[in-house]
Parts: sequence; C-alpha cells; structure tokens
Amino acid sequence: MSGTNNTELDVQRTSAQPRGKWRFFVYSLIGVFMFFIPITIGGKETIPLDHLVGWIIAGLGDAVRFVALALILAGTIYPFASGRWRESGIKKVFAFLNIIGLVVGTMLVFKAGPALLFEPDLGPFLFDKLVIPVGMIVPVGAIFLALLVGYGLMEFVGVLVQRVMRPIWRTPGRSAVDAVASFVGSYSLGLLITDRMYQSGRYTARESAIIATGFSTVSVTFMVIVAKTLDIMHLWLPYFFLSFGVTFLVTAICVRLPPLSRIKDDYYPQAVASPEEKVTTRRLATAWNEAMGTLADAPSLGRNIWVNFRDGLLMAMAILPSILSVGLIGLLLARFTPIFDWLGYIFVPITWAVGLPDPVLAAKASAVGIAEMFLPATVVAGHESEHLRLVIGVVCVSAIIFFSAVVPCILATRIPLKVWHLVVIWAQRVALTLLIASPVAFLMVGR
Repeated sequence: MSGTNNTELDVQRTSAQPRGKWRFFVYSLIGVFMFFIPITIGGKETIPLDHLVGWIIAGLGDAVRFVALALILAGTIYPFASGRWRESGIKKVFAFLNIIGLVVGTMLVFKAGPALLFEPDLGPFLFDKLVIPVGMIVPVGAIFLALLVGYGLMEFVGVLVQRVMRPIWRTPGRSAVDAVASFVGSYSLGLLITDRMYQSGRYTARESAIIATGFSTVSVTFMVIVAKTLDIMHLWLPYFFLSFGVTFLVTAICVRLPPLSRIKDDYYPQAVASPEEKVTTRRLATAWNEAMGTLADAPSLGRNIWVNFRDGLLMAMAILPSILSVGLIGLLLARFTPIFDWLGYIFVPITWAVGLPDPVLAAKASAVGIAEMFLPATVVAGHESEHLRLVIGVVCVSAIIFFSAVVPCILATRIPLKVWHLVVIWAQRVALTLLIASPVAFLMVGR
C-alpha cells in the first residue's frame, strides 16, 4: 500500500468518515494539554500530567511506597506466571534480577538491611527518585495516552511533518509526537507511546528501535536537576537548545550506522500493518483524511482507556524491579570498581582531540553515564571549567541509554532490541555527542 498515491488514498478514506468528529478535537486537545503544555502550580512549572502524579503521590503519603512495592511484587511474579521468562536468555536473566529487585525493594520499604543500601545516593535515590515517580507516571500517563494516540492526532501530525522526519531520521512523521513527549514528559512516556505504536502496526521494528534509542531521552525536569548540579542554570536556554539539537543530530547519524541500520523493517507479528503513506500533494487534506480514518476505527473511550491503562500497568510492573536490581548493581560498580574508569579510556582520544579540559576526567564522566544518567554530572560537579560542565551536561541528555531505568524500560517492551545493541548505540551516542557538543560549547562559554 506504500505506493498508493494521494488521490487513491483520499478515495479510500472518504468511505471511512466517522461519526463524532468532535472526539478528534476534544480528546486530542486533552491529551496535548496533559503531555505538552507546562503550567505553573504552587511555584512548580511542569506538564499537567506531572502535577497530577505529584498530587497522587502526595495524597498517598507513605502508602505510595507500599503501592510501588506491590507493583514490584507483581512484576516479579508475572514473568513466571505468564511463562515469558522462558522466551529468551535475557528474559531469564531479568526474571531472576527481578527477584533481587523485590528483595531490595522490601528492605527499603521496611527499613531493614545493610547500612550501605540506605546511603542517599544508592537505595533511597533509586526508590524515591526513580521507582516511585516512574511507577506512578507510567500507568497514570497511559490513561491520557489513550486520548493522545487513539483518535487521529498521531496520523494528522505525522502527515504534516513527514517530509522532515522520514529523510532525516528515517522514521514516520508520527514519531514527532514521541520525540516531544520524551522531552516534555519522560523517556517512560515516550517508550510507552512507541511500544503501543509498534504493537498496533504503525511503526516497524527498525522505526521503533530508532525512536526508542534516539528520541526517548530524559525530560526537561531532569535537565533542570542536571543543570543545577553542574551550576549552569545561568546558561539554561543555551544548555537546553544545545542538548535538544545535539540529541537529534546524533540520532540522525546513528540511524545510518549498525546496529540500528540492520534491524529488520518488519511489523509486529500479531499486528495489522498500518504504514504511513508517502504524501507529496494536498498535505493538509490528506492529514485530515488520515486522522478521520483512524477515528473511524477507534474503540470506545472506556475500552481505549482500559487497554492503555492495562499496558501501562504491565510496563510499570516490568520496569520497577529492574530499576532496583540493575540500577543498584550499576551504581555499586561505579562506586566500588574501576570498571567505568577502564570504560572511560574508550573516550579519552575524543575528549583530548576536542580540547576538553581534564580529558581523562571528562572521559570517565561520560562512561559512568551508562549506569545512571545523573552520575556524569556528579563526577564533574564543582570543576572550574564551565566548558567541561556544559558538555557533560549535554552528554547526560544525549546519551539516552542507561541501565538504571531506560534499559529495563526498553526490555519491558516488545521492541526487538538486545542488550548488546543498546551498549553499542550508547557508545556511538556518547562519542558523537562529545565530538559535536564540545566545539559548540567552547564557542558559547570558552574554557
């Protein structure tokens, strides 16, 4: 169907004009408002979804820790109960890592265990800063995700920006919504959208892999934390736009390199393929027809919300135990072993060639990000060079892949990415980020 011209597409869509066209406007606008429009409430500026999750967490009080633990318990049992742990070697490994995550979570909730676990940058950091927010935002966000992706908005926007997305990033125009959702929301929301689109036949395996590893970066709120840690808040706008530009430029390069370029361009096996048509004329009219075709096939609001909430709950169950197990292992390795010092030597030639101050420290900071995206900022915090701090701040965002959360999130989806794929893509992204960001940052702030 990819060869269908616009006239034929319009004819096909004409018979699919739905009732209740108001749903496209009302539901989509609610979804856009919840995900994309930052508002200030109580002195905090963030998207409405983040405010809502914050209120839920505050309303639950200490009970939120037990809710998170219940999700961890369910996520540990589910792979064994469903038999999914037998599907592959990596699934078996993560099924047993989930048990470790359950043990760690239980100790943290009931405050019993070795003192090391309760040091602020280990257990409490993982549980309070990652497990609880992610555990709440994924299922709650899934409810509004039903409004954002289920009633034609993705298709409408996709046709309008197709001429940009397809040639540069080799993804459908629909993926532009994913990219924005990650920056203003979080990687977990972006991955939730990507997995839903892949399983519904609207992304191929390669497109999903590109989006998951190239667009699903940390949110603006995390970037603020990084900027504060690095004492570069006075450079907030340059830092934000440099991070945004470098992240997507690096993605445009990585999609043309293995392993991403070699992932099969196939649709999810159980899905009915719904490729995005190539549009060359009458773009606005075609965008409307595409949206109306999706709206005609859309399920009822109640069913759509239930299906998305269920999938969000399953994703949260899969992610949380892994955050505690894989994340804790990564943080312990970073603290007590020289493994990231050794890994950092891969980047020393680059940090030296681009003229970064203290190139060995810069390389180590870049390498430690594979364990947790926030760690590079802690390594160079307080360094006298603003140039170095700005570049490492960009690395925190542009590298995208880290084992404390994003890797478990990706492996919890149906997207066909292996761990070695993620490690190679991470190394490519860090190297390219250093090469691109360093000279630009030097022009901005000098040394």
